[in-house]
Amino acid sequence: MRLAINIDHVATIREARGEFEPDPVIAAGICEISGAEGIVCHLREDRRHINDRDLRLLKETVQTKLDLEMAATDEMVKIAIETLPEIVTLVPEKRSELTTEGGLNLSGDMQRYKDVISELKAKDILVSLFIDPEPVNVDYAIELSADIIEIHTGKYSNMRTEKDKLMELSKIASIASLASEQGLIVTAGHGLNYKNIIPIANIPEIQEVSIGHSLISRAVFTGLQKAVEDMLYLIRNPS
Repeated sequence: MRLAINIDHVATIREARGEFEPDPVIAAGICEISGAEGIVCHLREDRRHINDRDLRLLKETVQTKLDLEMAATDEMVKIAIETLPEIVTLVPEKRSELTTEGGLNLSGDMQRYKDVISELKAKDILVSLFIDPEPVNVDYAIELSADIIEIHTGKYSNMRTEKDKLMELSKIASIASLASEQGLIVTAGHGLNYKNIIPIANIPEIQEVSIGHSLISRAVFTGLQKAVEDMLYLIRNPS
């Protein structure tokens, strides 16, 4: 299993003061040196954390792969085509939300997603769809010619009882298997931390996890390199 690190939260700390540090671009470099195999950033329409300068420099400096999370808007498609990240992950976006609250509603505007995905793939950008773990979403991903699905693990991460966690985990495993059988690359992310990652790491079809908040939070106490190394150990040695 690969580890991709979302560095948005480094930028969130920077924006709390509206100054210049900590720099998420430097954080990305430390993550890669420490073993991360991908860097993720979400360029939101309101630029609440990652900004255009960050994205430009990340494209110039990231040595593994850059995954740009974005809404399927004309502005973001234009930026993606100008920047050419290795991957674009299409995500829903609400200005009022603190963090992404769920997967894409693909049935709501299939033609729009077809057009956006076509534009991105014409520039050799791999396209990932951030989806809730429901079988119909795999069907939509196939119909839309997506390359990757990222399974939204937020509901699993927020479950309080062991029974509920196991039920949601079963759904995630089932969707991962179904999507893999259909030829899609399967990744997962949202709300994953150093405790709940182990069951996810035991799902063989999930090739990569995207983790941000919990890893950057731990880095406050341990340093970023140690936080990355600790997570890598867990996903590569699940018990």
